[in-house]
Amino acid sequence: MQFYTISLPPQAILNYEKAVQLNWNSPQALNNWGLGLQELSAIVPAREKQTIIKTAISKFRVAIQLQFDFHRAIYNLGTVLYGLAEDTMRSGRPDVSPNELYSQSAIYVAAAHALKPSYSVYRSALRLVRLMLPLPYLKVGYLTAPPANNAIAPHTDWERSQFVLNHEGLQKADASGQPPSQSMDRGRKPTRIAVEDIVSVSASADLTLPPGAGLCVDTVHG
Repeated sequence: MQFYTISLPPQAILNYEKAVQLNWNSPQALNNWGLGLQELSAIVPAREKQTIIKTAISKFRVAIQLQFDFHRAIYNLGTVLYGLAEDTMRSGRPDVSPNELYSQSAIYVAAAHALKPSYSVYRSALRLVRLMLPLPYLKVGYLTAPPANNAIAPHTDWERSQFVLNHEGLQKADASGQPPSQSMDRGRKPTRIAVEDIVSVSASADLTLPPGAGLCVDTVHG
């Protein structure tokens, strides 16, 4: 499998490290630093490679924590995890599961594609790792939400339902854990939020919400 990265000279790594020291909360500088470390890991002795790769992963993760929709850092994290999975598979280290690393890589590639579906590099990468995703869904769980057609319904009308999340969106599921089919839900619009429509996601401490951990999803539709 071939992923694409940008080649960086060793001096660039030092420059990005200095940039982060001057501006520690810069997602772009952290992403560039991670890229430099990823490039460096390809030319250092094997005994140093693991340490450098893990450091690169930490830089990408912090960049994403600072900017959750930073698709370049998300994609880069997917590529470095895939490379780590390949190295683990070759070395046969028993303490790390290459399948878990492949799965994590696929999730990040899928997330990058969801944020920028028009990028051909992301589309190509997703086609290659799609079968490594923890299908059929990335996450399955329960949420309490207002009825689909009444966002300001009283708390007594809010429904606790199972939701599924994949690289395309967050959607209400039926009792079997499957998204409702159109034939079963005619006349009733199922709750679904497409990933490309999401502007931001944040915790909500709104006292008017029902008991539980509040979650606010801001979309292009409101």
